Amino acid sequence: MVPYLRLREENLAAVFVGTGRKKKYGSKEGYPVPEEVSVKKIKNSDFSGVIIPGGYAPDILRREEEMVSFVKKINEEKKLVAAICHGLWMCVSADILKNKNVTCFFSIKDDVVNAGAEYIDKEVVVDGNLITSRNPYDLPYFFREAVGFLGRK
Repeated sequence: MVPYLRLREENLAAVFVGTGRKKKYGSKEGYPVPEEVSVKKIKNSDFSGVIIPGGYAPDILRREEEMVSFVKKINEEKKLVAAICHGLWMCVSADILKNKNVTCFFSIKDDVVNAGAEYIDKEVVVDGNLITSRNPYDLPYFFREAVGFLGRK
């Protein structure tokens, strides 16, 4: 919910894109997050970027080829790809981390390094259109960069 609300605070459009299999998703804290549109019904041209949440949602979302393809195409178009915490699991599956500098939650560091990335233990790492952070405590740094990127586009 934090990314969604933070974008709205900046008067930026935000939408929850889901797999199309559920109407609501539970956060790790138990808060319901409603799917506003299925990934099967979206066009990349309608989006300025994607923010990939942390927690274990990315492990579920990356099982859907349409979701992986969406992230990969957004990256190819040099639009914002912002991932926090375990969100980089989606980036691993989308094969967009080769020769990139990133940060992530420490327990998936080996995954991102094995995907070709250079791990840097910092609050936020920006490498072109890819913005990454380690955990929820880094959200202020993460959003300063993500909102700034969107403002430059």
